[in-house]
Amino acid sequence: MTETPRAFITGITGQDGSYLAELLLAKGYEVHGLVRRASTFGTERIDHLYLDPHLDAARMFLHFGDLSDGNSLTRLMLDVQPTEVYNLGAQSHVGVSFKNPIYTVDVDALGTLRLLEACRQLDTPPRYYQASSSEMYGQVQEVPQSETTPFHPRSPYGCAKVYGFWQTVNHREAYGMHCSNGILFNHESPRRGETFVTRKITRAATRIKLGLQEKLYLGNLDAQRDWGFAGDYVEAMWLMLQQDEPDDYVVATGEMYSVREFAERTFALLDLDWERYTGIDERYMRPAEVEELLGDPTKAREQLGWKPRHSFDELVEMMVESDMELAKRERALVDAGLATIEWQQGPDRE
Repeated sequence: MTETPRAFITGITGQDGSYLAELLLAKGYEVHGLVRRASTFGTERIDHLYLDPHLDAARMFLHFGDLSDGNSLTRLMLDVQPTEVYNLGAQSHVGVSFKNPIYTVDVDALGTLRLLEACRQLDTPPRYYQASSSEMYGQVQEVPQSETTPFHPRSPYGCAKVYGFWQTVNHREAYGMHCSNGILFNHESPRRGETFVTRKITRAATRIKLGLQEKLYLGNLDAQRDWGFAGDYVEAMWLMLQQDEPDDYVVATGEMYSVREFAERTFALLDLDWERYTGIDERYMRPAEVEELLGDPTKAREQLGWKPRHSFDELVEMMVESDMELAKRERALVDAGLATIEWQQGPDRE
């Protein structure tokens, strides 16, 4: 009888973690996830997957721990004995990393080392996936960027991810562990956090359409990114750990669009003039900007058999559709007198 594969996911409550958990559960895995202890719940993205662990049908289990706590990671690896580990947990907002650089590096860089060392303690170390990032390329040396393009990070987040990348390579080479890096370019979805620019745009545009918001403020409209659908990208993560030999792969669409173009497409779907409702706020400009990121996914296509299933336009449409449903619910609460419109509630208003 074949043993049920057992996966451990850090960042399971995030966008990627939720899509990955869905994928692995559909493939018959037992899934374990790392969550940080807090007085409020942050499991909205995976609530639809959760069953009471007392039920025989339960195959997803959550564990308290933190990437900043090596002892908790080692204990969990020994308790769970996973066959695969996906390290998706991170302080993943580039802008925030400038304001909280030490925390970002502790979790994203040293957290990776702590988890790798915890995996190494097992008699049979699990196959390990490291969530690397296109932000490692930063001030790009060539366009498009591939697995051989030199890194030049332009943020504390990017720097931390470079460390995590090379530490993963080092554990692969020094200890013979099955460790792979997925260099994922920007991947979005309706589950994206609302502080990330794509979701910020779709959330604001739908609220503006229903009179819940007056204006959207953005930073650098000329920044260009290779945007794909997160639900497609988690399949590439899984495929990497099914290979006989570990390796590093760029996961991207091979197409690039600007923030301006994302805003244009979003507002056009709602029959709105994007320029009328958007403005620039210097606070959203970064000290060191990454102007263009465009991935070359040739290796992933040829060796993993992976390619994105959703186009840029389909991505924008699904995000707008999802956020319009949220805006309609919010509008209904306002109309019923159960909520207020935030931008109308200044200090002189009752």
